[in-house]
Amino acid sequence: MEPIHSPILVVDDDSTFLRILGNALGQQQIETLLANNPEEAAQIYQQNKIEYAILDLNLDGLSGLQVLQDLLQHHPDCRALILTGYASITTAVEAMRFGAIDYLCKPASVQEILQKFTSLSAPEKATQTSRSEPESVNDEAFQTMSVKRMEWEHIQKTLAENDGNISATAKALNMHRRTLQRKLQKRPVQN
Repeated sequence: MEPIHSPILVVDDDSTFLRILGNALGQQQIETLLANNPEEAAQIYQQNKIEYAILDLNLDGLSGLQVLQDLLQHHPDCRALILTGYASITTAVEAMRFGAIDYLCKPASVQEILQKFTSLSAPEKATQTSRSEPESVNDEAFQTMSVKRMEWEHIQKTLAENDGNISATAKALNMHRRTLQRKLQKRPVQN
């Protein structure tokens, strides 16, 4: 694992999680730039060169994907990682489509995060994969989703289509806003 020599921007609206992650990275001799909201994050990445970033997907009702897009406009080579407590296939695909290098569920360990940052870059992986033998397909990876999991995925897809706006998502789903918020607060449903 190659060492990280530049500061990591960490953006999360949970100040306790932000402090703990900042301290954990500091124990690995990694400098951090911490932001509690998109505005603080923008001030940091507009004034500093950012090579690495850890972004929460849901920033106090706003989408971390919007922060990701703006960050990558300022620093196209930044390796940004999305963390979330609300994992779904839809949001993972969206994060990757917007330019994230990967997507991890909270709580993620510092080792997992650093491993994602120091793994091969996407072009290197593509070259390496194209030269290797095709992997065998695992039938377990294609299991049918439960009804609850399909509902979770549909909610996440609709949430992404509405740029993380809870009210617009609830309206699109024909669901009361509070009901949607309760569903989003639950841990993701397993297959």
